Amino acid sequence: MKKQPTTLVILNGKGAGNEALRAAIARLRGEGYPIMVRVTWEHGDGARYLEEAVKLDASTVVAGGGDGTINEIATALVKLPAASRPVLGILPLGTANDFATSAGIPEEMEQALRLAIVGKAVDIDLARVNQDRYFINMATGGFGTRITTETPEKLKSALGGVSYFIHGLMRMDTLKPDRCTLNGPDFSWQGDALAIGIGNGRQAGGGQRLCPTALINDGLLELSIVTSQELLPTLLHSLTRNDDNPNIISASLPWLTIASPHEITFNLDGEPLSGTEFRIEVVPNALSCRLPPSCELLA
Repeated sequence: MKKQPTTLVILNGKGAGNEALRAAIARLRGEGYPIMVRVTWEHGDGARYLEEAVKLDASTVVAGGGDGTINEIATALVKLPAASRPVLGILPLGTANDFATSAGIPEEMEQALRLAIVGKAVDIDLARVNQDRYFINMATGGFGTRITTETPEKLKSALGGVSYFIHGLMRMDTLKPDRCTLNGPDFSWQGDALAIGIGNGRQAGGGQRLCPTALINDGLLELSIVTSQELLPTLLHSLTRNDDNPNIISASLPWLTIASPHEITFNLDGEPLSGTEFRIEVVPNALSCRLPPSCELLA
């Protein structure tokens, strides 16, 4: 049997005690796959472990955690020279796992690990914000961002992705729109937005499908602007209906700019970024990632 290439698994510290994952790693090691494991403790660990992966000549780096962990590893990967860049694999170990869920990554640990190590690698896009920040899944602004950044950790631990929705119901009294101007190729909009989604992936905030037709290898970002004063019915409509919603403005763009007279915050796969001006652009074929053959996010 020929020697298999090395895989480095980078785990968010919260998921390090997962017994099913421990058993899956032991099984694949027993089959001859060299798997090394590193656990993150603070921001920046992921990038340091990637440097180690390059020195080890690892062919695959597996991000084990939620959307924030995947974002950290993907951001560090895209900054590496293409010739030495490992393939990205994904283990869904977070609260909501929005990107993994919409990509069809198995929840069962051994299936997910096998996919991450031996699945077919495909080129996927990333989105770049203001030249130095990235997201692999979605940037959200407005009411939804305030909810996802404010939802208590204990509520997330107890209820998972639905916790964002519950907390949103509790905070409806804080509902207020953001005045902003958005421009892109053959697109211009100005007004009050209750929520903005810019999707490379399709869902955020524990299952809110703000960008239901986004694809991660088409060189485009899907924009959704929620303009209605009735946010809850609009979001429920977007979750349950596929027909056109008059309260949501949509576009597919390779880039867009957003300007606001006051500071607004965008949530980039769980990482907040505040400012008054943003330029968001797609980076086509930025990474190779192992995804299921039936992945709905692939064109």
